[in-house]
Amino acid sequence: MELPLGRCDDSRTWDNDESDPESETDPDAQAKAYVARVLSPPKSGLAFSRPSQLSTPAASPSASEPRAASKVSAVSEPGLLSLPPELLLEICSYLDARLVLHVLSRVCHALRDLVSDHVTWRLRALRRVRAPYPVVEEKNFDWPAACIALEQHLSRWAEDGRWVEYFCLADGHVASVDSVLLLQGWVWSLAAQDHRVCSGSWDSTVKLWDMAADGQQFGEIKASSAVLCLSYLPDILVTGTYDKKVTIYDPRAGPALLKHQQLHSRPVLTLLADDRHIISGSEDHTLVVVDRRANSVLQRLQLDSYLLCMSYQEPQLWAGDNQGLLHVFANRNGCFQLIRSFDVGHSFPITGIQYSVGALYTTSTDKTIRVHVPTDPPRTICTRRHDNGLNRVCAEGNLVVAGSGDLSLEVWRLQA
Repeated sequence: MELPLGRCDDSRTWDNDESDPESETDPDAQAKAYVARVLSPPKSGLAFSRPSQLSTPAASPSASEPRAASKVSAVSEPGLLSLPPELLLEICSYLDARLVLHVLSRVCHALRDLVSDHVTWRLRALRRVRAPYPVVEEKNFDWPAACIALEQHLSRWAEDGRWVEYFCLADGHVASVDSVLLLQGWVWSLAAQDHRVCSGSWDSTVKLWDMAADGQQFGEIKASSAVLCLSYLPDILVTGTYDKKVTIYDPRAGPALLKHQQLHSRPVLTLLADDRHIISGSEDHTLVVVDRRANSVLQRLQLDSYLLCMSYQEPQLWAGDNQGLLHVFANRNGCFQLIRSFDVGHSFPITGIQYSVGALYTTSTDKTIRVHVPTDPPRTICTRRHDNGLNRVCAEGNLVVAGSGDLSLEVWRLQA
């Protein structure tokens, strides 16, 4: 139950306490007294007086209770820690989650204990989103990190994204951009590897861009067919092409061709890779999971529709299909299972998706990019329209990038 701020005791009741005018407030002492008075079970035969009574002679502790006397005197001055824990949590709810977790928790032990409880962060997150969250239940779910990510996402796109900066990269391909993926950290890091952008196109090329050099091109791969999807990791670059192939390159050497496989009977429309899996979806209505290390197929799922895009953050795999629907799969001990399907308002196929614990982006051939909160069901908080269909989306750091049908990359820069 939320307590109104106006119900706290009037601080003027503390002004009559003149028992020790030269004493200074000690946060650690206050914290110990707070824990003893509020958070710890009451000791048998020991009764704490109300704050307004602490300065009266009748409230003085006996000689047999020296430790209790020090605790009571420590909170004889007004302070934050004199408030009930419910009111402290209410005050914290108005502060930035990062400040509460990383700064306020270092003030004293009492505040650290108060804000380190995951139940507190779970209630705070659910209060922000007001919907079931997360979609897939997880053991040891990091509620503080999720709460920080959710609040940052909601803040960045507040007021329909009025504070988001937009610009366009209009040159480079001779056909529409169908895939775009950014390496982690390329926005803020000065390391050359972390400033790379990779894009694939219908012109059967994969181009690599250096964002540290104002988006200049520094590499190109000539594929065997139109590049419809790709996944970019430090050690491998994986492409899915119109000629049904999944091809792996080493971006550190040339880039050099390592191997290719034909896993589908129709064009490969979407794929992703991590250190254990390569997951691909095709127009043949299948989803194939490959053990990257053993180079063997682990699972082949037959679907009612075909997937055009995927985003994976273990254990959740989010995918968009040709009917404009979102699907959520859960990785259960190496086996992917369909958990939920959602209609998020796209009237045409969903061509791009980016999921994280605190944010969800989708693009479609209906010429929109939609910004959602990844709840059950997802809540749309912003919609941006474009002159042409948007084919892919990627969000890294404070940038959101979408590939467009008019040969451009659309970029939105978010507040840090």
